[in-house]
Amino acid sequence: MTLSRRFLIAAATAAMSVAAFQPALAQEAAPAEQAQTQEQMPEGKILPDIVLGQESAPLTMVEYASFTCPHCAAFHAENMPKLKAEYIDTGKVKFVQRDVYFDAVGLWAGILARCGGDEKYYPVADMLFDEQKVWLDAKSGDDIAANLRKIGAKAGMTTEQMDACWADKQKVADLVATFQKNATADNVEGTPSFIIGGEKVQNQPWDDMKKVIDAKLAEAEKQG
Repeated sequence: MTLSRRFLIAAATAAMSVAAFQPALAQEAAPAEQAQTQEQMPEGKILPDIVLGQESAPLTMVEYASFTCPHCAAFHAENMPKLKAEYIDTGKVKFVQRDVYFDAVGLWAGILARCGGDEKYYPVADMLFDEQKVWLDAKSGDDIAANLRKIGAKAGMTTEQMDACWADKQKVADLVATFQKNATADNVEGTPSFIIGGEKVQNQPWDDMKKVIDAKLAEAEKQG
């Protein structure tokens, strides 16, 4: 998957209200519609990263991921448990996931992940990746929304809470602005992409990624 401004505009438009969420919104907006969307949305502020692991860890690893990206789901199923056990839980790496919104559905899921507060972000993100094939297997926007509500309910969110998050224009604007700033600054072109010790790294088999992590960790510990 590669970044596209039309998906960014479609995602922002789609999440403005629950009723607006329809697959048709993932189509490219005309210039006049883009201008109208920008006028309706408040100015977004940049949100801080949500860290998994110890703040004092010598190495920072950032993942750019989309909740609708199958390769991202594969990374979280196959490699994330190894990364967590060997590096995050042992205090060697602090991990940050930064959401990428290729489409309206991805932003819809991203809003849900943030809806329960920072402490629930990673548990909800895990469920979104683990159950990606299930909740994306829907024939309409309403069906996807219903599937996402099931995930939110497992995390202890009420229907009213989720609907309020999806209808919150400021929350949407903040998420879109944060995504746009970070992805542009790091020149992200696809997902999953990683920034390990300040260096952009493409997705790769675990043994190869482990070598990069170990090398960067050795550098960080030597400098520290």
